[in-house]
Amino acid sequence: MPKQVLFVLQDGSLVLDWAGPAEALRLASQHIAALQLAAEPLVLRFAGPKTESTGSVGIQLQALEPLPASLPDGSWIVLVGRTSAAEAERAPQRELLAWLARLAPGRPGLRLVTVCSGALLAARAGLLDGRRATTHHQHLDDLARVAPRCTVLQDRVFVQDGEVFTSAGVTAGIDLALHLIAAHAGELVAARVAEQLAVPLRRGPADPELSPLLAHRQHLNARLHRLQDALSLAPAEDWPLERMAGLAATTPRTLSRLFAQHAGVSPQVYLRGLRLAVARRALEAGASVKAASEAAGFNSELQLRRAWAAAGWQGTPSGARRQPA
Repeated sequence: MPKQVLFVLQDGSLVLDWAGPAEALRLASQHIAALQLAAEPLVLRFAGPKTESTGSVGIQLQALEPLPASLPDGSWIVLVGRTSAAEAERAPQRELLAWLARLAPGRPGLRLVTVCSGALLAARAGLLDGRRATTHHQHLDDLARVAPRCTVLQDRVFVQDGEVFTSAGVTAGIDLALHLIAAHAGELVAARVAEQLAVPLRRGPADPELSPLLAHRQHLNARLHRLQDALSLAPAEDWPLERMAGLAATTPRTLSRLFAQHAGVSPQVYLRGLRLAVARRALEAGASVKAASEAAGFNSELQLRRAWAAAGWQGTPSGARRQPA
């Protein structure tokens, strides 16, 4: 019997939140059929409190199903984010919350999947109480406020708690979809879908949501943002602490204090993270360890290896290098 996957869409639903995972699941069904696997095909359905809605980019969605009174055993309900995380107390919203509370997805036989701020909708329906969950990094505080009985996990791509799967922002929904595909139909199907979607690296539940180029920027200090912008644009340049402090219009000592207070790391550790990200990208593009070291601003291959180890990265720089075809 086919497995039903019901995407719940409202006005302002973020298109990539549902289109990315939906496309991954559609491709998975094609591979399940082509490989003649025992796994059930995935049938996608799209419903909402209204039969029409407007997506985040202005696309008009029509002929949405009404919210069903029930779903077959084993179905999945997918809740996605909206352009505004603030949930208006409109009649369609109240109807949707009542519907979710009645069906209670997350119980055995009915899986709950959320992408981005879709977790806030689940939380308002009481579906995350007593569970572990995550959401987009901009909405973590909102989730903790809306669901005080939920253990909110930061810096996660996705979190599984029983039959409840919550994911971080936007593209993390694709990572979660690939994880669900692997569990449902096997790693081969997930790998083929990832290849078709041109996803270079599948992230797992223990991986961080943000890349090193975006980490440590969840603050509102304008001086630090200005400096972080400059470091991101030219990480290979020589950046003594005095130069960084001058760009931030402060003293080296104050700069170190501001970084610790707002970014949670020292300026030197932040710069090292940027350089490591540049070096990894160069290695994955096929550059030698020497070339990657130079491109990232490390003085030597040894300095890159030491920074790699100090950051706790697995393997070695040479092991991360893409080998020529």
